[in-house]
Amino acid sequence: MTPVPAEIGYVGDRPVGREALDRRIAELRAGPSRAALPTPGSAEDRQLARWLTQVILTEALCEDEAARLGLAPVDGPPLDRIAAVELGSVNAAAYHGSPWVRAMYRHVTATAEVPAAWRPSPVRDDRETRYLVLHGLFEDRETARTATPADLEPLGAVTLESLPAALAAALRSRPFGELTGPVRDALGWHVAVAERSELDVAALDGETPASESGAEAPRLDAARRLAFARWIDEKRAATVRLVPGLEHPGDPRQPDNHHKHS
Repeated sequence: MTPVPAEIGYVGDRPVGREALDRRIAELRAGPSRAALPTPGSAEDRQLARWLTQVILTEALCEDEAARLGLAPVDGPPLDRIAAVELGSVNAAAYHGSPWVRAMYRHVTATAEVPAAWRPSPVRDDRETRYLVLHGLFEDRETARTATPADLEPLGAVTLESLPAALAAALRSRPFGELTGPVRDALGWHVAVAERSELDVAALDGETPASESGAEAPRLDAARRLAFARWIDEKRAATVRLVPGLEHPGDPRQPDNHHKHS
């Protein structure tokens, strides 16, 4: 019979003893979810031990890192379902179980930012952009030439596409806010002033419209979870060493992995 190793793995050069895994399994089998646990000695039971090993080693890794950085333990509320899924089951379990994981989460994600690709593009299609337009239509060029903004009537917030084509082209060719015209077409002589509406000014200046501001906090939370998941994956790969029999449950080389392909 192959002897049971005294360690479940190593974090750097530090061994993590088997008693930590045995204690965690005993707690689960004495807890309220014991009826849902796999039969001792089964393949599913060995997979549970592998999964718990990942959780314990993640906690140990974060405890070592927090000590090295001089961080204090952090309390916090449990993750909601979406957050737990985004972090992954091992990371979420470690986050719930260890104040040192929460401390490292806060430290690693302190400078996280929402990726630009996650935000709506501030570039708007001109055909959809609305402008506040003052407009006047005159029968002769001389009257149109002497018209002032006081002689024009407001059309409200409209797209340039909704205006006569010649007038729209003239408005696009001049700085917004300037009197444009006279421009002639089959209807007569047009004079107009166009200014961007407040919503479009905010979007074109890269500001967040009020309708988007409520979405920023969830995006930032998701960015933080992504940053932590990437950090802990890289740190585990560089720092943690597993022992035979307690490989990652998803490792295709271990005999209890069920995701086999013929």
